[in-house]
Amino acid sequence: MDERRPGLLRASRSIAVALGPVVFTQGRRLRRVVPRLPDAAQPWHGSVAGPRPLRLLVLGDSTAAGVGAATQEEALPGRLGAVLRERAGRGIHWRAVGENGATARDLVTRYLDEALAEPADLLFLTIGANDSLALRGAGAFRRDVARVLDAVAERNPGAATLVSSLPVFGRFALLPQPLRRTLYRHSLALEGAVRELVARRPRTVMSVDPPAYADDFFATDLFHPSASGYRDWAEWAIDDAWDRGLREWLG
Repeated sequence: MDERRPGLLRASRSIAVALGPVVFTQGRRLRRVVPRLPDAAQPWHGSVAGPRPLRLLVLGDSTAAGVGAATQEEALPGRLGAVLRERAGRGIHWRAVGENGATARDLVTRYLDEALAEPADLLFLTIGANDSLALRGAGAFRRDVARVLDAVAERNPGAATLVSSLPVFGRFALLPQPLRRTLYRHSLALEGAVRELVARRPRTVMSVDPPAYADDFFATDLFHPSASGYRDWAEWAIDDAWDRGLREWLG
């Protein structure tokens, strides 16, 4: 079945509700057996030496919190900093804000003040996995993402923004069917709503689907990225965005 068919995407939430007795049971069983990994250790800020340092803000959910890696240097912020240093030839000051389990609404209500406390030249927004798990509506998700992007842009005029694509739940072997297909379909609906939003915003790009996950992409919980997974993610996210405007925006 083609999960990207427009009709299926529009009905993704209704289909999930109809499958509720099965998928909710599968979800509860997974929560019992999957280990809960800790956040990456503090500090959640760091730097990569170089000229004209860029200020990178990584904002989001468990992947901003570095779940699956021991430190944030090995997780998404540090990996992005290393790739950006190589690509842009500039130093990087990076910091992470967010929480394991956060939704887009949580970022609006609980984390914007912290995110806006320091200036940023580049925002990397990684959100949506928990909105998919909670079966949030695409309109509500889009509105919350818009609020986050508006707030960061207002405080940081001229900053660039890279919005991550959502996890490709269809590739998560951990997830049984029909839970895997249901989450994948709904995540595509949420992602599509945000892609429409991003397409109309200046200096903003959203990642395309990632390449196939490597054998060592996942951490021991088989859900979050490992240190190797975060490295791969950072590389393909920056590679994808580089010729779609990021090279120009970062000078």
